[in-house]
Amino acid sequence: MTPTPKTYQQFQKEYPEVYAAYEKLGEKIAACGPLDQKTRELIKLGMAAGRQAESSVHSHVHRAIEAGATAEEIEHALLLGITTIGFPATMAALSWAKDALSK
Repeated sequence: MTPTPKTYQQFQKEYPEVYAAYEKLGEKIAACGPLDQKTRELIKLGMAAGRQAESSVHSHVHRAIEAGATAEEIEHALLLGITTIGFPATMAALSWAKDALSK
């Protein structure tokens, strides 16, 4: 699994009970529906792009790869955002994703 950002690690260390509850919530949400892990990660990638959250885009690119997504699927998921989040936001997310894919 991809290492988490330092601020995330610090939060985990300083607030272990809150972090555990947060992780548990994520697990419950993932398990409550029919979507597979790859699909969930591609959706989360799109959400991160929409928020213009560079660190989250990097994270979900890595998670999507770990879940079996290809670079082409990741790029397609982001390209779908052009008509929803706009061209500039999509181009930024694509550049972040390509950076993550190159590592």
